[in-house]
Amino acid sequence: MSLGLYIARRLMALVPTLLFVSVLIFSLQQLLPGDPALALAGEERDPQAVEAIRKKYHLDRPLPVQYGIWIGNVLRGNLGESLRNKIPVTELLRSKLPVTVELALLAMGIALVIGIPAGVAAAVGRGTAWDLGANAFALWGLSTPNFWLGILMILLFSVQLGWLPASGYVSPFEDLGANLAAMIMPAFVLGNALAAVLMRHTRSAMLQVLSADYIRTARSKGLREAPVVLKHALRNALVPVVTLGALRTSKADSTRW
Repeated sequence: MSLGLYIARRLMALVPTLLFVSVLIFSLQQLLPGDPALALAGEERDPQAVEAIRKKYHLDRPLPVQYGIWIGNVLRGNLGESLRNKIPVTELLRSKLPVTVELALLAMGIALVIGIPAGVAAAVGRGTAWDLGANAFALWGLSTPNFWLGILMILLFSVQLGWLPASGYVSPFEDLGANLAAMIMPAFVLGNALAAVLMRHTRSAMLQVLSADYIRTARSKGLREAPVVLKHALRNALVPVVTLGALRTSKADSTRW
């Protein structure tokens, strides 16, 4: 089977799943308590205003018709208008997406720089002080709530020391230094928890790979320990680690600083 045909089949199999998810999301919206038209009309709830709101948002139509209008707008890229600030949702996403992507990349970079070397060191030095220290770091990272660590970092680096801004965002195209100063704390908070997870999985994968026959063969041929660990063992151990890191990063993106 060619790669193009395989991708086409996978995409076709994705369509029923997306359709089911869209129906589920729309149905859950209908189960919310209260009348959205009355909520949007305000405290006075003028009957004419309520009727106008129902007509504007198609709330006076049957549910299948409402779903058809909603899914049609989604497919055309029309995600509606924010009820809070009256701005199209697509514009809100367009303005927030660069910040989210940058934060995710920085957090992932911090997690990779900390988690993978710590996991390798723990696996190679199993039972030593390196292993105990890496496991203690992983336990601390997994046990520390992000919001608590973020507050402590703001108190230390922003309030006490005055080194970093407590909030705000500056585009890297305007001032790269100010951008990194504003992003380093939230990126470290998110990357800290991800680094702990990567460390645990890197250690587990490395221990499994280091006990494989081809690793013993490489050592028996007289290869030095560093090439055996970095070139042969780490390359194969990183396959599940990278997959896990991508999944965990996407989950961390939804966390607000």
